[in-house]
This record gives sequence, C-alpha cells and structure tokens, in this order.
Amino acid sequence: MRRSLAVGFWTLLCAATAGAQSTARPTLVVLLTVDQMRSDYYDRFKAHLRAGLPRIYERGAVFDEAYQDHGFTETAPGHASLLSGRFPVHTGIATNAQGVNGGAFPVLGGGPADLPASPARFQGSTLIDWMRAADPSVRFLSASRKDRGAILPIGTTKGSVFWFASTGQFTTSAFYADTLPTWVRHFNDRHLPWTHVGEMWSPLYGPGIYPEPDSVPAENGGRDFVFNHVMPRDAAAADTAIMQFPWMDELTLQFGLAGVQELGLGTSRNRTDVLALSLSTLDAIGHRYGPDSKEVHDHIIQLDRFLGAFFDSLYTLRDSTGIVVVLTGDHGMTPFPTIKSPNYPNAEARRVDLAPVWAQAKDRLARANGADSLASFADNILSLNRVGLRRLGLSADSIGLAFGTDVMRVQGVMRADLVSRLTVADTVRDAIARRWLHVFSPTSDTVRMVVTLAPFSYPLATTYASHGSPHDADAHVPLVFAGQWFSPGRRSEFVRTVDLAPTLAAILGVQPTEKLDGHVLSAAIRETALRK
Repeated sequence: MRRSLAVGFWTLLCAATAGAQSTARPTLVVLLTVDQMRSDYYDRFKAHLRAGLPRIYERGAVFDEAYQDHGFTETAPGHASLLSGRFPVHTGIATNAQGVNGGAFPVLGGGPADLPASPARFQGSTLIDWMRAADPSVRFLSASRKDRGAILPIGTTKGSVFWFASTGQFTTSAFYADTLPTWVRHFNDRHLPWTHVGEMWSPLYGPGIYPEPDSVPAENGGRDFVFNHVMPRDAAAADTAIMQFPWMDELTLQFGLAGVQELGLGTSRNRTDVLALSLSTLDAIGHRYGPDSKEVHDHIIQLDRFLGAFFDSLYTLRDSTGIVVVLTGDHGMTPFPTIKSPNYPNAEARRVDLAPVWAQAKDRLARANGADSLASFADNILSLNRVGLRRLGLSADSIGLAFGTDVMRVQGVMRADLVSRLTVADTVRDAIARRWLHVFSPTSDTVRMVVTLAPFSYPLATTYASHGSPHDADAHVPLVFAGQWFSPGRRSEFVRTVDLAPTLAAILGVQPTEKLDGHVLSAAIRETALRK
C-alpha cells in the first residue's frame, strides 16, 4: 500500500508540474550510477519493473543514445567523466589501473585487501567545485561499494566520500579524514551485512517469468551457476560475500539515506546539495554470470525494488519537488564470447591471443640494441619510449606500424591504429577513432598504437564476462534526468555522459571553471529552468 500511494503521489506530482514555469533552484541533486548498466536493460526487463526504475524512466527525460564515449569502458574512467564533463584524456583517469589506488593514503580501519585510495591522479575540476565556487556552503555525499565509484565523481575535493571495505563497513581514506564521522560509525555498528548470514538469493518470480537458462557452465567459472545462491553462515565471511549479492545495493542506498539525514542534505531552499551513489552489485553479478543470465535479470528486478524503497524514504525526508534525479551507467557489458547470445549479435565473437605476436616483436627489438626495454604491450596498447628509441636510431612509428601489420593477421583483430594518425580519421562517423582520441593525446611520447578487437571478442586471458572495449556494447549506457526542470519523454539524439555535468550546471546557474568536453542538453530542459 505504501508503494502504491507513493507511485500515485509521484504521478500526480509530475502531472501538476508538467507545465510548471518554476524558477526555483533544486535543493538536492541525486546522481545514481548503476555500475555495468547496459542501455537496453530497462526495456528488456521492464515488464517486471514496477517500483523505482519506472518512476525515473516514465517521467524523466530519457536519452536512448547515450554513451561513455571513450576507449577504455571501465569503472574508473566512466565515473571520472560524469561530474567533470571531460573525457579521460583530460581527467587523467584512462583505466582502472590508473584510477585511485596507490599512494600514501591508507583506508581507515581497512583490511589487507583494501588498497590506499585517493583522487591524486584526477586532473581538473567537477560540478562540486563549480557549485562551491558559487556557494561555499554546498554539502555533498558520495558513496559506493567501490573506492573509485565513490571518489572519482567528486574529483579532488575533500569531504564526505565513503566506500565499502573488506571488513564489512563503510569507510574512507586518510586523504579525507583521520577518523570516521560518528554517524558513519553508528551505521557500521548495525552490522547490516550480518542480517543476511545464511540467506538464500532466490529469484523473485517463478521460473516461467525468466526466459534465460539457469544451467550455463560458462557462468561463474563453472561454480555455483544455478539458483539458489546462499550467503555464508559465518559473519566475517558475510562481510565480504555480500558484495556479490543484490543486498549490497540496498545497503548502499540505506547508507545514502542515513547521510542525507545526518548531513542535512537538501534542507535549504537557498542551497543545492549533491548525493552521488554508485551501485556496484550489477557489475559483480554481470562479471560472474554475464548479461544473458537469469541472475542479471533477477538483480535488475531486485534493484528496481530497492530504488522504489529508496525513493519512498527520500521523498518522506525531503520535498520531492526540489529534487533532481539522474540515472546513468559507467559502462555497458559484452556477453561471453564462447556462447552465442540470444540477445546480442556475438555469433562471430572469439577469444584472441596476441601474446605470440608480441613475443615476436619483443624478440626483434631485443636484437636491435636491446630496444625491447623501451617497449611494452598491455591492455592492447603498444607503448614505446620514442626518445630512447631515437637515440638508438629507431623510429617508434615504424616499429608500431610493423607490429600493427603482424597484429592484423590475427583472427579477431579489427584494427590497429597509430595514435598519431587518428587525428585524420572522420571522428564523427568513426566512433573507434574518436573514442581512442578521448583517451590518448596524439602527441603522447609513449603510447603509439591501440589495437581494437572485433566486436564482442575478448582477450584470451579474460575468462569471465567483461567490458572495456570502445565498441557500442560496452559504451552504450542509460542517461535519464527526472525532476520538474526537465521535459519528460524519450529522445533519440546522440549524447555523451560528459554532457551530464554541464546540463546540471545549467539548471543550477553555476559556471564551469575550465573548458569542458560536454555540452548542455538544452533540448531536454524546460526553457524557464535554464539559468544564465
């Protein structure tokens, strides 16, 4: 009954504000980033979604052609693009490996698995900086199961940034604080992961609802790939295991609501605050079971219910007419290449081994005065020390071209591009060239060549379901703006996630402090909501 009343209230509210000419500034911006959320998931599963997701999609401005428009479609660069309005080539966050870990900022109370974390590699500013430049009293909270999911949307600003440690508690690092705030300690003292000890993850609906097979040995490495999935009965083990179960997203949303209350987010009509929550469980489940799995289908249904309860509580705490909700994803997902997908065109997919080609190239370089020490090949990127090679009388571009010729003979390789030559490509029509240029500068002294596998193909070493390529399957994500400042409806124009931050800045009336890659999506904003 409570959910029905809330949905009814939401419907009446949207109808009442559909023609509103409000000039009021939002009191709270809520950014929900669903890790590994493919753009098609809502439509694919919407027959079973009745709570949180329809509230956003059916009443918001929905961009069906939104993309994380860069080459490495991973968590770190995806999150770094959202509130910065800039591509990885400008944020400095090109890959997960170049994300937030390392350095001198240990996790407070973390375990051996919790690496030091900070935004030390992040370059430039974010929406939070632009807002605080206009109003230093702005408050924010960013939280995630992952450290990079919490840190990178905010950039280098110190404040309320928390993530889930292997000890089963939300924490932060020494970059942000010496001790945890009292409210975070109290939340952790509830030991909510322990409430799921021994609990069974069973499908919410009967077997006739799910078209996906539940007997695919390729899932989860051939282990525990059939429902039901059971949490450990040991409390300490549950602290870590919960990260692989749907309830981790519910826990993150509950933490966000606690922060809204304790930090007073959205309590002033004269100030806009920000709540950024990254929901990471879909990524964990997707990697284990793949996008064609019954587990992913059921988790989206579970997530829908968690979001419904979250909105019920948020709109009890705060006036919903003052809230903007943005839903997006940090990257998409590609099916297992060894299984023909019933949903995605991966019939030609294969696993690609480039190690022999690289071994031959290294051998040639070793015979050229030991030039192999000036070259590396990782993540399908050929890096060469151009200055050092020149001292040996060798051309980095010639080496790159020779390597590219060999690579192109391998089945499953689509293209091999010298970064320096990508600038002559038609980057409007050539999405691959454009996305690599959004990661690497053509004047780079080290990165010389990028190798792109055929769509849906994987590197040989990747045995789990994954993402990371510049292809649309990994780049296509949802982008939805909900709130009285936006005109509802589905839109088909091509947009990028870097457009999110300047669009929010436009309705908040704040000015970016640097040049952005993104643009204001003004066609989706009510005319009177644009603030000059």
